[in-house]
Amino acid sequence: MNAEILVTGYPHVDFAPDSLLSEVSQNIRSIITTPKGSVPMFREFGLDENIVDMPVNSSLAKIRSEIILAVKKFEPRAKISRINFEHDNDGRLSVRINFTLQEAQKNE
Repeated sequence: MNAEILVTGYPHVDFAPDSLLSEVSQNIRSIITTPKGSVPMFREFGLDENIVDMPVNSSLAKIRSEIILAVKKFEPRAKISRINFEHDNDGRLSVRINFTLQEAQKNE
């Protein structure tokens, strides 16, 4: 199943998502809006917030790479197919992510 999410800020957490797609989308939002090192006992979770101070072209490439690696590690049910960035007039960056839900692996 293909899906797209737009991440514009900190997500609302739904403790009972109504579908697998909602759950995975929420997990991706949580991964990319969490600063790495901010979760006690789970310091590798999230993205490196030091990227913000890098030059724009370098930072976008680094953010893209960090998102792909973090989602692959922390939400393996999603395979990212595309990441686009959108800027508003106030300088805020939004991330649009296209992904595919992976089939559940069967235990043999």
